[in-house]
Amino acid sequence: MKILTKYHGEIDISQDDIWTFEGGIPGFLDEKQFVLLALPQIDGFSVLQSIRTQELGFVVSDPFQFFTDYDFTLSNSTLELLNLNEEKHVKVLSILTVKDPITETTANLQAPLIFNTENKKGKQVILNETDYKTKHFIFTTKQPVKG
Repeated sequence: MKILTKYHGEIDISQDDIWTFEGGIPGFLDEKQFVLLALPQIDGFSVLQSIRTQELGFVVSDPFQFFTDYDFTLSNSTLELLNLNEEKHVKVLSILTVKDPITETTANLQAPLIFNTENKKGKQVILNETDYKTKHFIFTTKQPVKG
């Protein structure tokens, strides 16, 4: 299947490449199917690209590569929704806000993307009772951005 993407132009994907977010993503509830595409220009960054809307692509990265002490617990309802039974099937990504210069790029640690690698289901989880914010600098030891 061919799709148009925000950063990669027109590409071919297979059904096996598609991640399903049954409830959509907050702010984009009608967008339920995405693919993860590597961003070759920036090592460790990918794009979570809607297969339906060309302009909808989130730059994402593994938060643990920048924040080794990042830690949270998933609710039972999230585990059930994603059919997650084993930790080895969990993949966590954070949506990034890429800035110029790139050293000003921030990660949203308050709302991680959770993936079940076994069944290709995903969900963005909002962590309410946490000190994590929506903007944490990833390349420096700066404090989270206020606001």
